[in-house]
Amino acid sequence: MNAQQIAEAVLDAMTANDRASKALGMEVLHIAPGAATVVMTVRENMLNGFDICHGGVVSTLADSAFAFACNSHNELTVASGFSIDIVAPSRLGDRLKAVAQEVSLAGRTGVYDITVTNQNDELIAVFRGKSYRIKGKPVVLLPMPAEPAV
Repeated sequence: MNAQQIAEAVLDAMTANDRASKALGMEVLHIAPGAATVVMTVRENMLNGFDICHGGVVSTLADSAFAFACNSHNELTVASGFSIDIVAPSRLGDRLKAVAQEVSLAGRTGVYDITVTNQNDELIAVFRGKSYRIKGKPVVLLPMPAEPAV
């Protein structure tokens, strides 16, 4: 399997059991080694007392894109920390898009930048995630390559 096929297999395995992303109506539009794009529409039950999308929901969208991107290499990877700056509000009906991109991957640690925009490509949030790989634990068991015919 090539790197793209591995990323797709990991995505399939992760989304099959990702109850949080499903509950929030998230959809993965793109997966590639070290990258992911996830979208979500802001619903009524995501609004805070000011009728704007709760910051925790925006963070969860970015965190999901981060998780898909950093696990795309098929090594079980968890967040070791993240920071988020919410720079504009999002409102009921907005279609938010989180685009995750690997910045650095060295040994067991990685750094990922995620931007969240709305349907008008207006910046909503900037998220930086730090990841930690669990040594020797794949996300999904992949088929072994076939032996070449002799």
